[in-house]
Amino acid sequence: MEGSTVFFIDQELLPFRFSIGNAVTFSESCEVIRTMRVRGAGAIGAMAGFAMAQAALAAMPQGYLTFLEKAKLAIESTRPTARNLFHATETVYGAALESPSSAVLAANRLADKDADDSQKIGELGNVLIPDGSRIETHCNAGWLAFVDYGTALSPVYVAHQQGKNVFVYADETRPRSQGARLTAWELGQAGIPHAIIPDNAGAWLMSLGKIDLVIVGADRIAANGDTANKIGTLEKAIAAKEYGIPFYVAAPTSTIDHACPDGKSIPIEERPEEEVLWMDGLTADGRHERVLVCSPGSHALNPAFDVTPAEYITGIITEKGIIRPCREEIWKV
Repeated sequence: MEGSTVFFIDQELLPFRFSIGNAVTFSESCEVIRTMRVRGAGAIGAMAGFAMAQAALAAMPQGYLTFLEKAKLAIESTRPTARNLFHATETVYGAALESPSSAVLAANRLADKDADDSQKIGELGNVLIPDGSRIETHCNAGWLAFVDYGTALSPVYVAHQQGKNVFVYADETRPRSQGARLTAWELGQAGIPHAIIPDNAGAWLMSLGKIDLVIVGADRIAANGDTANKIGTLEKAIAAKEYGIPFYVAAPTSTIDHACPDGKSIPIEERPEEEVLWMDGLTADGRHERVLVCSPGSHALNPAFDVTPAEYITGIITEKGIIRPCREEIWKV
């Protein structure tokens, strides 16, 4: 953040073009989050924190508190499932009650902590990855999804840096294809062997003994360990349990919602049906096009997340350690 302008990697353009976007006002930052130009729990949280700081900078002395409250509600309405977004707005809003400069300082501290927590998650999670591991992941929880390092991919990066032979199966993650477009791009940049697989191929590969462990991120973790993540995660967890494969969730403790008792209490975002009905990409001659890929006239349902019950989760990798997903241990962190 420079002045009141927030700079971000425009994820909507990847993997075909790397571009830095900018948002000058908190309303522009809200739209960036809502349209998923910035996506991923940590990145959403950081953007939301900066948006709250932008609102503090823009508010006039007269009506300052009312402006802040309205801005907070607007930011929080952009992605209702993501706990890190609410953690950020609450933290920066509290700082903004002191002064706009305090809000900017708090937003920057949140972003720095996100990167630090992600790095620690990688170091701690690395111990779970033996040499020669074949890892499946769903959606994107790499450095693009956070301020840096990532969560689910952070242990993979550390393992690779330490010379371990690892291979990643990246679920394509329809309908926005975060795995095929973002995770695969990240892994390619890092030189990590990988393959993009259809969302419905994971169980079959598990049955063949080709997957050793699964690591995914999280958008909200309830007090009992139930975890919301990108739609399709639940299927992987069920299959992993059936075939005796460890299933790990990687997330900072800021993703844990102590006020949310269980997965049934997690709000699930419903996104526009156009994301299911249409896809965009490059033509053979390099032109960007958006095309209809479903039956014309049909409608679609598009829940953005599902909830994996705690009993399907082997462990949750946090910056404070690896914990078992039960109420007693979740409440300790």
